[in-house]
Amino acid sequence: MWWPYLLVLLGAFLFDVVPFPFPPAFTIMVFLQIYFGLNIWAVIFIGVAGSILGRYVLTLYIPYIAGTLFKPDKNEDVHYLGKILKQKGWKSQLVIVAYSLLPLPTTPLFVAAGMAKMRPLYIIPAFFIGKFASDALLVNLGKYGAENTDKLLHEAMSWQSFFSIAIGLFLVSCLLFIDWRSLIQRREFKLNFRIWK
Repeated sequence: MWWPYLLVLLGAFLFDVVPFPFPPAFTIMVFLQIYFGLNIWAVIFIGVAGSILGRYVLTLYIPYIAGTLFKPDKNEDVHYLGKILKQKGWKSQLVIVAYSLLPLPTTPLFVAAGMAKMRPLYIIPAFFIGKFASDALLVNLGKYGAENTDKLLHEAMSWQSFFSIAIGLFLVSCLLFIDWRSLIQRREFKLNFRIWK
């Protein structure tokens, strides 16, 4: 039976292609692995591939959306932030790996990279390392907790899951509303809410 693995790929892709914080892709991976009794390592590899493809596509289309939604000043601001990330070299790669290991949405990272028109290949290798490690752990935990499905479903609606989504929205808001050039160049903290066209 191969088609459930295709659902894993599509599910992870769809969860990670959206430009706003969404439940993490491992949730659909865990659900499909438990529901269909799929091979756990196949689910992890296929799911991570779907996530990477989703994030890749996100970085490709977000500059076009950003150009129509946000003022040129905001796009230039985020572009400047992307240049700073590129200048840090291996240090920024370590930050990307560490951030991908945390149970935080990686959407703000890829939205920033896309708006800054960074090449996706600059972020994806470090993202893959963190994503594979964290998803392998979480999908295995999901399999282990399969016999406690009621408890897992209850916890999916817990304050922790809402807190994670709130943090993701906060990070996207920071990316969009902080004047990053003023902060980095002049050490002045400014908020700018007039970013929409």
